[in-house]
Amino acid sequence: MRKKNRKQIFEHIEVLDAGAKGKTVAKAPDGRVIFISNAVPGDIVDIETTKKRKAYFEGIATRFHKKSEKRTLPICEHFGNCGGCKWQHMQYEHQLFYKQKEVENNLMRLGGLELPKPRPILGSRKQYFYRNKMEFSFSDSRWLTLEEIKSDQPIGDKNALGFHIPGMWDKILDIKKCHLQEDPSNAIRLEVKSFAEANQLTFFNLRGQSGLLRTMMIRTASTGEIMVIIQFYEDLQQERELLLEHLKTKFPEITSLQYIINQKQNDSIYDQEVVCYHGRDHIFEEMEGLRFKINAKSFYQTNSEQAYELYKIVRDFAGLTGNETVYDLYTGTGTIAQFVAKKAKKVVGIESVPEAIEDAKNNATQNKITNAVFAVGDMKNVFTDQFINLHGTPDVIITDPPRVGMHKLVVEQLLKVAPDKIVYVSCNSATQARDLGMMKEKYNVIESQAVDMFPQTHHVENVVLLTKRKP
Repeated sequence: MRKKNRKQIFEHIEVLDAGAKGKTVAKAPDGRVIFISNAVPGDIVDIETTKKRKAYFEGIATRFHKKSEKRTLPICEHFGNCGGCKWQHMQYEHQLFYKQKEVENNLMRLGGLELPKPRPILGSRKQYFYRNKMEFSFSDSRWLTLEEIKSDQPIGDKNALGFHIPGMWDKILDIKKCHLQEDPSNAIRLEVKSFAEANQLTFFNLRGQSGLLRTMMIRTASTGEIMVIIQFYEDLQQERELLLEHLKTKFPEITSLQYIINQKQNDSIYDQEVVCYHGRDHIFEEMEGLRFKINAKSFYQTNSEQAYELYKIVRDFAGLTGNETVYDLYTGTGTIAQFVAKKAKKVVGIESVPEAIEDAKNNATQNKITNAVFAVGDMKNVFTDQFINLHGTPDVIITDPPRVGMHKLVVEQLLKVAPDKIVYVSCNSATQARDLGMMKEKYNVIESQAVDMFPQTHHVENVVLLTKRKP
């Protein structure tokens, strides 16, 4: 071990495990944990620390003495620079192993839960090109690779259309080919950049808040429909229509071509007017005979094929007979609510986003679902005794909260209502474990099923079935 500019070097360290947020885990000679950003369990490496805390270090592997048998060759040329697919260098079977292990550890260690033997994690049939939504950012000052910085060659094209470098809000990595969304996603992105440069359309300057082209979103559907939304900063009609007309002509398969003029400090679109330039202002997704209208601001699971598998597990866990009143908390656009409606007497969906509830109501009408109702508002304020008196006592509650989990008041109300079954869907098993820990005196965990929605990343969904303890 030697010191270098206050950083420490640990030599010949074996990487032992995978940890939270996609990092791997090793032990320093003094016993402290080291979280590593670029290694795979089984590697033997030298590690340079980047952060030191009382209980742990963070670092990067700088030399590989032995490479793990769990490794595989990343297929993307941007791996290591782009932060999107951090586990692309790990074989998929091992990705699944560590995802399942994380879920089980969180439920047992953080939640203090007694678990039945969990079902094996459900892997994704597609390990690449599985996302239905991608968002790209423009920049007139792209992030330079280390090789470019060290090179004596002049830097030519400084424009970028790609992704933010992790931890650097003003640095955009220019993407040549992304392996997350099916074509024509790559073709559209490359054509937009090429056409913009050929016609001297300016790319956004994130620090100076200037330039024409700001962001681009591409949404695809299993129906084959495509939505493209360009976000402009400057309101220049001639230049805007030049690009949009070119896209309309070059890609006639685009079902919905829209744009936004956004001159705020941030590029969030949820408070912005979306203008339809060509085609419809929405596309349709289909699942088991149901059609869901997706607009620019709609939430929909980003892996359509695996979402179908997830929803089937939820419906299976709910075990509906047609006589139950089901509450779907955090219903979003009501996809789960409508998916289970034909097996329930009544479904009640609650969501805080007004636009999502409008989508849910419209989709239910289109799908001729007459036994589903939807309410909008903050969950802790809506999910009350008065609400239950109005809509009926639930026999089954399905809850699919955001990453932060459920508010304590919502958990308390769940325990007060005490339905026979609760199906808890989570994209964050740590907050799921916390919530379930508050419920374990009244409920047993009967089933737990991890579902991989995001191959090549550390993210994983988990579905838990709870049944009420007998007095």
